[in-house]
Amino acid sequence: MLILSWIFKIFKVLRKKLKIDSIPAVSIIIPAYNAEAFIKETIHSVLDQSFSNFEVIVVDDGSKDQTIEILEQIQDPRLRVYSYANGGVAVARNRGISHSTGELISFLDADDLWTTDKLEKQLNALETHPEAGVAYSWTQFIDLEARPLYAQEPVFFEDNVYAQILVSNFTANGSNMLIRRQFVEAIGGFDHDVRPAEDWDYAIRLAAVCPFVLVPQYQILYRQTFQSQSSKIDVMEKSSLAIIEKAYQAAPVELRPLKSKSLGNTYRYLTKTCLLHTHNDRDIEYASEKLWKAIQCYPKFLFSLEMQRIIFEVLLARIFSYKISIKLMQLLSRSLPIFSNKFLLLMNHD
Repeated sequence: MLILSWIFKIFKVLRKKLKIDSIPAVSIIIPAYNAEAFIKETIHSVLDQSFSNFEVIVVDDGSKDQTIEILEQIQDPRLRVYSYANGGVAVARNRGISHSTGELISFLDADDLWTTDKLEKQLNALETHPEAGVAYSWTQFIDLEARPLYAQEPVFFEDNVYAQILVSNFTANGSNMLIRRQFVEAIGGFDHDVRPAEDWDYAIRLAAVCPFVLVPQYQILYRQTFQSQSSKIDVMEKSSLAIIEKAYQAAPVELRPLKSKSLGNTYRYLTKTCLLHTHNDRDIEYASEKLWKAIQCYPKFLFSLEMQRIIFEVLLARIFSYKISIKLMQLLSRSLPIFSNKFLLLMNHD
């Protein structure tokens, strides 16, 4: 590992002396499909990075709106656009990888944003930890107008994170990781067959071959839209279950007892997502079904304060109407701090 560190330092010195900064250090790959509403804001969140030695590769995935026209208006030599027939996010990212030249690769969805220091801080983390193959940060969830909804609960997993990523996708989304190219090449491309949760599958496969390092800051602004993949609960459930089966077939025998917790976490996430997209009493019934599956898969969740809040919220919504339950949760949150949490924000989106 010490040798790798010295090689990296020598390369940096040579880069400066030979003035070869035209070779991008980082390739940023953005798959875009009908992204006219957000693509300009997303691109500028990259162009405004404090670290500037990168290339931006936008893969237009058969857009039928004004995505291409908007991209043509952005004049920056670091931006390259490739257009293909629609193949889905996984295929678009793989196509972007094939066009990339950087020794480090990061992916960004066409409606998400980065803080201006995202690349700089993650790159510094990898330089400080040359043994690590992936740097990641924490995620802030935002709405259509880029207003904060809620923040990811901080996690502090580093080094060998294989067991932790099997249990839940703590990287939270596909707009997070900065990855050394050697590991991108080692694991192969994104798996189109497990969409739309292919981000989790990709992170699991990376964790199997390299250590992770954390930047303990909220640097990823992940947009929650009611037309997004996360609102398609049934599709997400099927995809997540397929990933769990695939992952545990490849996992060491000693990690296989974690499967029940992985299943429980999946259904807990689906419950929270149902609550986020709740508009009527039928949606509450659907959230109840996912909640019950979470408890069946991993009964120990009943001792979790987070799960107790979810259960209470679902019970309120079942006893009363959806609208009344929101008002009750608001009243409780003012008098009892235990109920003042992100899930109230999730339900209060009307």
